[in-house]
Amino acid sequence: MNVALAISNKDLPLGDLFAAARSRLPGTGVVAEARQAAFDDFASRGLPHRRIEEWKYTDLRVLLRNVAPLAGAPDKAALRRAAVTVKALAIRGTRKLVLVDGVFAAELSDADASTAGIRVQTLRETLEAGNATADLLRTAVASDAMISLNAAMATDGVVIEIAENTAPPKPLHIVHIATGSGTSAFTRSLVKIGRGARVSLVESFAGAADAQSYQAHDSVVVSIGDHAEVQHVRIMEDAGDAANISTAVFTVGAHARLNTFNLTNGGLVSRYQAFIAIAGEHASVTTNGVNLLNGRQHADTTLTMDHAVPNCASREVFRAVVDERGHSVFQGRINVRQVAQKTDAKMMTRALLLSDEAEADNKPELEIFADDVTCGHGATTGALDESLLFYLRARGLSEKAAQALLIQAFVGEAIESIVDDNLRELAIAAASRWLEARG
Repeated sequence: MNVALAISNKDLPLGDLFAAARSRLPGTGVVAEARQAAFDDFASRGLPHRRIEEWKYTDLRVLLRNVAPLAGAPDKAALRRAAVTVKALAIRGTRKLVLVDGVFAAELSDADASTAGIRVQTLRETLEAGNATADLLRTAVASDAMISLNAAMATDGVVIEIAENTAPPKPLHIVHIATGSGTSAFTRSLVKIGRGARVSLVESFAGAADAQSYQAHDSVVVSIGDHAEVQHVRIMEDAGDAANISTAVFTVGAHARLNTFNLTNGGLVSRYQAFIAIAGEHASVTTNGVNLLNGRQHADTTLTMDHAVPNCASREVFRAVVDERGHSVFQGRINVRQVAQKTDAKMMTRALLLSDEAEADNKPELEIFADDVTCGHGATTGALDESLLFYLRARGLSEKAAQALLIQAFVGEAIESIVDDNLRELAIAAASRWLEARG
């Protein structure tokens, strides 16, 4: 059997990836020990491969093959290039928190991000503080090699605390920009939302105009207090030859509401894995996602919903549109523990294939240990309806225009779940750019 080795580049062994970056990683004492333990865990496992069930459709030993060396801190020229991309990604009425090549860029961020009820620090500042703990680098609800690699190599990120009963008038927008080529950025952000708070959080991923073949490795950990309401929107539009491996971890308190949306239309190889733990009764979670792929793009969305308490509800809606030789993966698992009676959970995934070589793998799962629940899942895959295409073309639309109209309607259910009008327009604009690129 031929097995591709997980190496940092073709010349150096895997261990040198961490050794070369160690001097740039913030934190000493227990933090440094936690990093070493996390990297040792990654090194013992290597890059995930198809023999691991959770990664069976996304074999990183084949698709990624290596972990690129850590990107250098951005210089003035890199910040200027990043500024152009940040301006293009700007959303009206948000507070920007910009990370360039894995480093917080204060000069590109909004100075008023920290206001009454909102405290924003960088991960580097927090880890270098005298009372820093290793908990900042630990993830309790999930464990795999890429989570461990992120914990070991994270150079920066943002740490946000929202006070109780606070309702920021502007969404917080974390912007990830890559300016280099052939390098990796490792970022980790932590968000703690107090009881009764109402918050919108946005994440954008993109590359500067000349950035090529870079890798983005990100993790965001969100703790949602009781009675809080949170909207999370993530848009990934990385360069066409880039890789993006991201993890989101949500813990939802009692009577809390979480509405999260992810759109992927960039990158050559990507995986977005979300782990949502419903830890308080009468909580409600809505999760929606869209993959828009063409060329040889491979995008994996993996969601795990853990119902750990009674009387909670969740909804998952996922759409994929795949053209040319693209490959979309959706894995959704709903876990209902024995104590989680009166759970109401449903999941639906649909894929639209626009060419004979396009591929979509959908794997919805239910794992139920309670007996008083309402749960269901479904999956469909198909092509555009020829009768609808004929109807639209008979009324003067070109084939591409007719297809675009049907695709917009197909993904619309997921995009319409975004409550904020400006954020919904952001997702619609990203989808429109993908459609325009088809010609």
